[in-house]
Amino acid sequence: MDSDLILVTGVILGIFAVPAIVSALSDRRPPRVAALVLIAAGCLVVWGIQKKPTGYSLTDVPNAFVRVVGMFTR
Repeated sequence: MDSDLILVTGVILGIFAVPAIVSALSDRRPPRVAALVLIAAGCLVVWGIQKKPTGYSLTDVPNAFVRVVGMFTR
């Protein structure tokens, strides 16, 4: 797997987990699944960063998104 794809998947999962956590807390339910998804997202982000030899800076993340979208649209 490509490190860009791993990083982008982790970021997208993390973005989707935040509203699920807020929704669960507002309904007074424990956010179990959302918390597990957030942990998995964090692990994917860390794995993606470690897999790339030079690492990522904050300015590289949007470029990773473009590369992943370009990989699927070709």
